[in-house]
Amino acid sequence: MSKLDEMGNKVRKLQLRAAIAKMNLRDRVENLPGKWTEIVEVAEEASAVFAQLDSARRELAAMKKLR
Repeated sequence: MSKLDEMGNKVRKLQLRAAIAKMNLRDRVENLPGKWTEIVEVAEEASAVFAQLDSARRELAAMKKLR
């Protein structure tokens, strides 16, 4: 498997994790005021996953340009 394929797989996995994190955050917000204490933790987790996804997408785009 090439580096480009590996990075593509990494982006797909991160997209799935980001979608799950987004749904988790939305679930917490929908359950307000019940689980308001969990919102900050879940939001930080979602933010971290989306930052990783953004970085991986940029790296993949750079790899494709060099191809």
